Amino acid sequence: MNEWPQGPGDQSGNRYGRGSGSADPEGARAMPQVRRDAGSGYPRREPPLPPSMSPRRGAGVPPQQSQGYDAYENGYDSGYNTGQVYGGGRGHGGYGDDGYDGDGYGGRPRPRWGRRIKWTLLTLVVVLLVASVGTYIWANGKLRREVDLSKVIDRPATGSGTNYLIVGTDSREGMTDDMKQKLHTGGPTDGGRTDSMLILHDGSNGPTLISLPRDSNVEIPSYVGSTSGKRFPDTGKHTKLNATYAMDGPTLLVRTIESNTHLHIDHYVEIGFAGFANLVDALGGVEMDIPQAFKDKDSGADFKAGTQTLDGAQALAFVRTRHAFATQDLQRTKNQQKFLATIAKQAATPGTVLNPFKLYPVLGAGLDTLKVDKDMSLWDLGQMFFAMKGVTSGDGKSMNMPVSGSVGGNLVWDQAKLKQLVQQLNSDEPVTVASNN
Repeated sequence: MNEWPQGPGDQSGNRYGRGSGSADPEGARAMPQVRRDAGSGYPRREPPLPPSMSPRRGAGVPPQQSQGYDAYENGYDSGYNTGQVYGGGRGHGGYGDDGYDGDGYGGRPRPRWGRRIKWTLLTLVVVLLVASVGTYIWANGKLRREVDLSKVIDRPATGSGTNYLIVGTDSREGMTDDMKQKLHTGGPTDGGRTDSMLILHDGSNGPTLISLPRDSNVEIPSYVGSTSGKRFPDTGKHTKLNATYAMDGPTLLVRTIESNTHLHIDHYVEIGFAGFANLVDALGGVEMDIPQAFKDKDSGADFKAGTQTLDGAQALAFVRTRHAFATQDLQRTKNQQKFLATIAKQAATPGTVLNPFKLYPVLGAGLDTLKVDKDMSLWDLGQMFFAMKGVTSGDGKSMNMPVSGSVGGNLVWDQAKLKQLVQQLNSDEPVTVASNN
């Protein structure tokens, strides 16, 4: 009885799929097989082999491995199917549901790249979130909220947008004798004075930066002493704007500006000499384009024309110089505007914000010396810097307070233009007023 279906063979009578000279069928015929009828596409189950024809397994070789090996080695497809699904299933170079390579040689684990990428991204997001929250808490705690604007009396109504009063003082706080000599600041001054005062309006029509010349002629209004609590009546006395800071500090300065402009100040920011220089050095210097060379022995300025990187001492000399210019304080305020907008722009670059080795020193240098009002948050401070950056991007405008003349060496503000300017700021309209100076 012929126990094996007739099939092709070689010239020696051996049938394909059987070991040479073997009396037993190959292991590849060990399992019940599924055969497809030619042209039908449907599987047909073959009857199981008789016990006498039952294959023997090779030493340590599973039937499916033997079948796969013999079928590939003999180069012949018998037409039988082991029950596996071709086209991505196990046993044909694909991966099974268990995550192992099913080629029959070693069972290598499948790399789960999708899962690895997902967990890597998730871990990165968590780390960045924790670092951001930690940085915010650390920086917010370092803000010196020392100015209480609630002590300012008879304040004008608030308008649209936000008004920041930015003040640079000649305070020598934290400076050594060597620093004073290097920065050409001289000795201490009684009560301190303001070297620069600027109002930054941030609104829907872009930022507007307005410099208030320190020699502006202003009327001192009635006020309540910030420390004594004593009320000083309106005397009608006129003085330079920067002198009010020396008389009673930030609160009288804010009170005087609000009384003479009728513009509400929302936030106050102050920085001294040392803090300014340290902030510039922490940034690695600030690149400035100086159109004309100038020199001033009082501030220590000695600049050539052209683009150059200023360190802390040079930057302080640049914003303080006035005797080298014909218009003195008016030209100095323009230089201050240009420098502050430039430093804000460079501080907000990805190279600073995304580099912790640069970000933390910059934040530390600035926050250690900045004095702000009690209602100022770190978010408000960030908004101020981004608004300052917008002044140089073409979205905003910088100008001096309009001046109509002078009296006793003090600059007199143009009241008609001032009224128009304040109306446009309070209504958050585009500023069309020209300073003419």
